[in-house]
Amino acid sequence: MIAKKIGLTGGIGAGKSAAAQIFRELGVPVYNSDIEAKRLMHTNADLIEDIKKLLGKEAYDPNNQLNRAFVANVIFSNPKMKEALEALVHPAVAKDFEDWSVQVSDHLYVLKEAAIIFETEGQKHLDEVILVVAPDSMRIKRVMQRDRVGKDQVLDRMRNQMPQEEKRKLTSLIIENDSNFEALKSEVLRVHQLLEDLYQ
Repeated sequence: MIAKKIGLTGGIGAGKSAAAQIFRELGVPVYNSDIEAKRLMHTNADLIEDIKKLLGKEAYDPNNQLNRAFVANVIFSNPKMKEALEALVHPAVAKDFEDWSVQVSDHLYVLKEAAIIFETEGQKHLDEVILVVAPDSMRIKRVMQRDRVGKDQVLDRMRNQMPQEEKRKLTSLIIENDSNFEALKSEVLRVHQLLEDLYQ
């Protein structure tokens, strides 16, 4: 049996990573797209070569370690360059996720944790998508505490993401993270049970 591929997403501060950790504790394999993208940018020879061609050899140091400061400087001052870099990284991550999901195919379902799924139409390659949501006021407060940044900086980041309400329209699997950790646990268990009932 091949494991069903489920996306797990949510806007900044919604609690996607906290939900992912609870799913892990339930024995569900979770692929963290952000972490794996960083790994691939250091280990995937083809991707490294493509990034050097796009951004220049300064994108990596002599040990083939990504020059984060240089890359950040280039992509944040040039949105088109950011898009071009993402167009290289996203397919590499997608292929890596496919390879990984074969290795854990003895599970009923696996999760792909990613900040952007609907934005890249990634849902077309998944069986379902779970969306973690929370009131904006709670999201702002969480990110301010977590990243030690001001409210305006958080609002800027939120404005750069697809609005939560738009994402709600694209899936029926929604985890409401508007209370405490115990309530989030209950929501994750509810969705986990739904998926088990759906696929068993």
